[in-house]
Amino acid sequence: MGIHRVYEALFRGFRRRRMRAFAAAFQPHAGTSILDVGGTPFNWQLLGSESEFTLLNLELPEGFEALPGNYSFVVGDAVDLEFEDGAFDVAFSNSVIEHLGTPERQRAFAREIRRVGRGVWVQTPAKSFPFEPHLLAPFIHWLPRRWQKRLARYGTGWGLISRPSPARVAQVIDEIRLLGLPELRGLFPDCEIRRERFLGLTKAYIAVRLPKRS
Repeated sequence: MGIHRVYEALFRGFRRRRMRAFAAAFQPHAGTSILDVGGTPFNWQLLGSESEFTLLNLELPEGFEALPGNYSFVVGDAVDLEFEDGAFDVAFSNSVIEHLGTPERQRAFAREIRRVGRGVWVQTPAKSFPFEPHLLAPFIHWLPRRWQKRLARYGTGWGLISRPSPARVAQVIDEIRLLGLPELRGLFPDCEIRRERFLGLTKAYIAVRLPKRS
C-alpha cells in the first residue's frame, strides 16, 4: 500500500466530518465559486457538492480531463495568487499552509487566501497534538530538525512505507512547519479559529471567515 492510500485510509473519517462542517458553515450550492488551494477533487467528492471548483496546484494532476465540468484546474503559486480581490465566494485550503517551510511564505499564503476569498476556510494540523500526521509518528515534530532527519527514515510510518532517500527526507522535514494557535491567530486576524479534537486534544485548527451577506 502506497503512502497516499495510507493517508486516505487513516484520515478519511476526519475529512468527511470536516467537509460536513464546511457545508454547514457555508451552505455551498450550484452557484458557489470555491477556490481550493493545493487541493484535489477528493474532499469535494466526499461532500458531493455541485459548486464551481477551481483547484490550484503547482502542476496539473493526472486524469484531470475526465472530471466533471464544474471542476477547473489552475497552475499557480499559493503565495502569489493571480486572481482579483474577492474573486471567489470561498477560498479553501486543507493541510497546505504547514508545507510552505518558512514564516514569510506562510504569511504570504494567509494574506493571499484572505484577499481572493470573500469567505475563508483554512485547515492545518495543530503543532500541540502529539502525533505528526505527515510522518505518521508521535512526538517527532517537537524535536530539533536535525533529530527529525535522523529518525524519519526508520522511525516513522512515512519513512518505513515510502523508503525515502536522504535528500527526500531533508526536503520533507525542511518543508513542514506546523503552527501553534497564537501564530495562526496572527496570520488570520479576521477569522474565527475553530478546533478539531481527538480524544479531547486539539488535532487541527481551522481558520474560518464567513462571507458578508448582502
